[in-house]
Amino acid sequence: MDKKIKKKKWTVGKISSISFGALFVSFVLYNFIFADKGSKLNVSAEKINVSDVVKGQFREFIPVDGNVMPIKTIRLDAIEGGNVERKYLEGGEMVTKGDTILKLANNNLVQNFVREETQTYRLVNELANTKLNLQRNKFELKRRLTALDYDIDAAKDAYERGAKLRDEKVISEQEFLNLKRAYDRLVTNRKIEIESQAFDQKATEAQIRQTTQTLERTRRNLEMIKGNLDNLYIKAPISGSLSSVNVEIGESIMPGQNIGQIDDLDAFKVRATIDEHYIARIYEGLQGTFDFAGQTHQLKIYKIYPEVINGLFSVDLKFENALPEDIRRGQTLQIKLQLSENIEAVQIPRGSFYQTTGGNWIFVVDESGSFATRRNIRLGRQNPRFYEVIEGLQPGEKVVVSSYDGYEDKDRLVFK
Repeated sequence: MDKKIKKKKWTVGKISSISFGALFVSFVLYNFIFADKGSKLNVSAEKINVSDVVKGQFREFIPVDGNVMPIKTIRLDAIEGGNVERKYLEGGEMVTKGDTILKLANNNLVQNFVREETQTYRLVNELANTKLNLQRNKFELKRRLTALDYDIDAAKDAYERGAKLRDEKVISEQEFLNLKRAYDRLVTNRKIEIESQAFDQKATEAQIRQTTQTLERTRRNLEMIKGNLDNLYIKAPISGSLSSVNVEIGESIMPGQNIGQIDDLDAFKVRATIDEHYIARIYEGLQGTFDFAGQTHQLKIYKIYPEVINGLFSVDLKFENALPEDIRRGQTLQIKLQLSENIEAVQIPRGSFYQTTGGNWIFVVDESGSFATRRNIRLGRQNPRFYEVIEGLQPGEKVVVSSYDGYEDKDRLVFK
């Protein structure tokens, strides 16, 4: 009789199949849960630049170009108009204060001067004649008063004698009255003469004052015109270098027209142009440095020009110490304009990575040195060599600072 054989539940094949399936599922789960899901890129280690994250002294400054200029430039503007009659000096020559540079001709000014001078002489003569007439009138009054006093004295004697004769009935009352009228008339005439002379004297003195005032005004006008004639001679207001004379003989010059300039070469300044991005951070007293002839020299901003032209504004800087030897007008200086004091800060070198990341993230090299991972960071101030790191990096770490072209969407760089 046949015996029923029971089928085995766990065969070798079945166990092998289940084990293989479990291993496969575990591998898939591991890769799904634990494996790095970020995108990565293999890069050649020779094509990237790696720099250290360091902590040290950091100072924010910007490089600017400055041109050496005379400390003072005086514009030569014509005060009076005219035609250039003569040029005494040419551009490029050294001048001393008071040297004549140009002579202008202006016939109208000359004619005005002659008219005012003639008017002055006329008023002087008129004033002198008026004063002379006043004096003559005084003498004439004295003469007339002397004659009147003589006549009054004689009339008085006749009047007094007539009074006695009338009382003695020698003369009639009518004769006495005639003597009295003659005496009273002479006394009255004397009073009128004095009053008339006083009136004439006041009128004459008023005329003298008016003529004197007119004469003073005329003399002032004459002095002004004379000064205008002097202004036809254009002279150097300071000693220095006559950098240019922009006119030629015979040329017509208008009042206020610029004809050149003089540079004061006793001292120099530096004029620098700065990007308008920094205009809010630039102030008078801000310091800068530049290297010249193997030494570092100090500068300080003393004037700011707020006008922005083509995205730039200008500042003037003066030398803090002695003027460097051999420095010349027109030289260009490479200035480091300091925007902050020295501080202790974490920093990384400047690099092309910034153009791609804007300083928001960077690739940090693993301790093994075989790959670098993307990390968010925050940068602060900067200077031509370093960026200040505010957060995201620690001293001693290494970062990739070369260009990130083609790495924008990558999370890991694997070095080959």
